[in-house]
Formats: sequence, structure tokens, C-alpha cells
Amino acid sequence: MLILNCPYCGCDKDETELSAGGEAHLKRFGPGASDAEFEGYLFGRVNPKGVHFERWRCASGCGKWFHAARCTATLEVFGTYKAQTLEPPQAIKDAISAKRPGWTWRDFS
Repeated sequence: MLILNCPYCGCDKDETELSAGGEAHLKRFGPGASDAEFEGYLFGRVNPKGVHFERWRCASGCGKWFHAARCTATLEVFGTYKAQTLEPPQAIKDAISAKRPGWTWRDFS
């Protein structure tokens, strides 16, 4: 079972106490976006076998959204962090790189 730590309330929760919110760090487009940009935002998602960044909601606790870095193949959790963070903290990136040499991911800017 997947167990994540909410960075707001500090509680360890299993996945039945959380709500999944899909891929984290998506670029959202406003009213002036082209049709292609908006289509990409609505339908374009990665579903990797390996390291993935996701949004989760602490549904049975504080109710806040947070991000988690985990491996989709092994359920290994590399860390969680607040949803307002624009990119994963360096400590999480370092933890992933230590276990997955050569790991790369998209640009989070």
C-alpha cells in the first residue's frame, strides 16, 4: 500500500485516506492560449514507468493539496512537498538521482 506524508499536517496517510489529483507541475494556459496549448493541457499527460511527480489531497486530514515524488513501478516514495512549490526540492531530486543514476525529467520552469 502507498503511504505518503502530508507536508502540512505531518501525518503519514495511506492511499485510502488521500485523493489522487494526477500529474504535478503542469503548465496551465489562460484565456489567450492557442487551441493546441489548451488541448495539450487538457489531454497531454505522461504516464511513466518509473519516477513520477503527482498531486495528492490529504482528504481525511487537513484537506490541503501536496506533491509527491514516487516510482510507479515499485511504489517507492522519494518525498512529498507543498503544492505551492514550483519545482521539487533539491533534496528530493538528489534522493532520486542517488537511486536512479542518469535519471532525467522535464524542465519544471
